Amino acid sequence: MSIPTRHRDALQKQAAGQLTLTRHPDGCLLVYPRPVWEERREQIVRFPMSARALQRLLLGHAQDVDMDSAGRVLVAPELRSAAGMNREVMLMGMGTHFELWDAERLARAEEAALAEGMPDVLDDFSF
Repeated sequence: MSIPTRHRDALQKQAAGQLTLTRHPDGCLLVYPRPVWEERREQIVRFPMSARALQRLLLGHAQDVDMDSAGRVLVAPELRSAAGMNREVMLMGMGTHFELWDAERLARAEEAALAEGMPDVLDDFSF
């Protein structure tokens, strides 16, 4: 996968092109700059036993990758398969990390989320 140009320089500066990919329960992959992942990993390790399944999903599937000189990363076949990635993917910036989605799966997830309406926690939020 090729990292969009607008993110390459920041990832090179912040993480020397070192990233960690792992599964997300929503069916996408999480892409973290390595320093951010290391902090997050320490939080995940401390999850209570009641969250063992989520801990196993996040930690057990984590893979370190490095961007090459062209700004590309190799997404392992088992991660691509777990996220249902076929051909077209979308990289979504989420502040401290990215979500990597199969484009069709993302479109379906967004449609379902919009159909559900906004959650109550957003009652006081204005766009």
